[in-house]
Amino acid sequence: MAAKTGVYPVFTNKFKIGSNGRASEEEEMVTIAELETFEVSIDGNTVEWSPMEMEGWLRRMVTGKALTITLSGKRHIGDPGNDYVADSAWSTGDDCASKFEWEFPSGAKLAFDCVLNVTNPGGGESRDVAGLEFEVLSDGKPTFTPAAAG
Repeated sequence: MAAKTGVYPVFTNKFKIGSNGRASEEEEMVTIAELETFEVSIDGNTVEWSPMEMEGWLRRMVTGKALTITLSGKRHIGDPGNDYVADSAWSTGDDCASKFEWEFPSGAKLAFDCVLNVTNPGGGESRDVAGLEFEVLSDGKPTFTPAAAG
């Protein structure tokens, strides 16, 4: 499949969670129904130093990174991905560890081990639809697969 180009609607991003935690195989990677929004935060660790030959100007190098994706949507009981995420709200330790995949509109993919931090497993106003809000935090280096060349 050729890589897509141009602008795109946000809904063309696709997210999958490993429904069997870190032991998830490809067939156990499931989409998470009813997602509405997501935000991405990349935390880079930057080291600065000031060698004499720079005459007072700083040198810099990014020496580490961490990724957090914050997602929100509606609680959908019966959807395997939505249920897996919501159920992890009551877990700690390795029971919050899984695998995550983000497929970009271009066809590129980012896959990584993650930790789930559920912040809302179903709350909201009485006349609203119950929400699901959570963070996916990278746990180690992700694997980036570029989109296939056209």
